[in-house]
Amino acid sequence: MPHGRADEERLVADMIELARQYGRYGYRRIAAFLRHAGWEANDKRVERVWRREGL
Repeated sequence: MPHGRADEERLVADMIELARQYGRYGYRRIAAFLRHAGWEANDKRVERVWRREGL
């Protein structure tokens, strides 16, 4: 299970891929997808990265 700040780049890559795949979904739905895929990512962390990446 990937978790922690060391996997930040992979998390961002996965988020961008999901955002591209599901264009209209917001950060909460993407966060749910990430958790389902095994990421330990809460909504706040996903939102922070989401805004930083301009998604």
